[in-house]
Amino acid sequence: MSRTDIRLALPSKGRLQSATFEFLARCGFDVKQSSTRGYIGSISGLPGVTVLFQRPRDIIVSVANGGVDFGITGYDVIADANVDAHTTLLHEALGYGKCKLAIAVPEAWPVTNVAELRAKAAQLAEVGTPLRVVTTFHTITERFFQEQQITPFTLIDAEGSLEVLPEIGAADIIVDLVETGSTLIQNRLRMLPDGILLHTQASLVANSKALSRPEVKRVAIELLEYIEAHLRAQGHFFIVANVRGASLEDVGHMMTTQTTLGGLQGPTIAPIYPNPHSAAANAGQHWFAVSIVVSRAEMTHAINQLRAIGGSGVVVTPITYIFEEQPERIARLKLGE
Repeated sequence: MSRTDIRLALPSKGRLQSATFEFLARCGFDVKQSSTRGYIGSISGLPGVTVLFQRPRDIIVSVANGGVDFGITGYDVIADANVDAHTTLLHEALGYGKCKLAIAVPEAWPVTNVAELRAKAAQLAEVGTPLRVVTTFHTITERFFQEQQITPFTLIDAEGSLEVLPEIGAADIIVDLVETGSTLIQNRLRMLPDGILLHTQASLVANSKALSRPEVKRVAIELLEYIEAHLRAQGHFFIVANVRGASLEDVGHMMTTQTTLGGLQGPTIAPIYPNPHSAAANAGQHWFAVSIVVSRAEMTHAINQLRAIGGSGVVVTPITYIFEEQPERIARLKLGE
């Protein structure tokens, strides 16, 4: 059944939901849940878009079958769903929800890497027992084990806390998402350093067919514009300072030869209109406002360099967006027009 509305699916609960709400708010899109129907909501800045709240795995299914137009979920469930023919990955790295899909084996096993796991699987095969692997990521796990020639193996599907299953004898090893590794330690499991199947984080995906609708593509571009600008601005600050100098060229020379304060394309310098009653004006001094963009790591150094060339009245402001030339992801999207 065709529809004319535009739908965005977001995680319905847990840390991924709260992190998604916070991320979208920082990008300028506040999400509000309905007070009467908790599975539906709205998003400021995108007035024609209906928000639906679903489990992360259900989101990619809904996007693939056209039930929703966009979804934010983990890259892990997108990759495992194997729905490339029906979906378009708009942004694979939103910068939060980071973890890794990894193999974990019992601490008691003398297995510290993939090669030793391969040998362990062969040893089990000699007594007629395949390696039992519990995971919810069947597609990714099967591909990795086949590529690494870890055979024979059998996949066991389970929900909830997979970490307890080797302890109770229901499985030999697990393949699951790992953030800090503390849960593995609590359950006497050890992650294999070379057994990382996938690095994942929150991602934005769209239904490929829906993007042929102009109104849906406009929403995609709006989302990407502000997401890209916000991600580019993260950890950067806008610094403005007053610098004394004989002329604009004199201050520019000091900024470019006596400091490393280049900003994005270079410092911006402008004359300050003098207060005729100030001591500086009466002394014939000239002041200029200089502004630059620096990262958090460069900020203290930048302030000290500005002071070294006579800068004062330094003002530092966090940056919400940095819009530059058309982002590559948007250019690729427009090529499909």
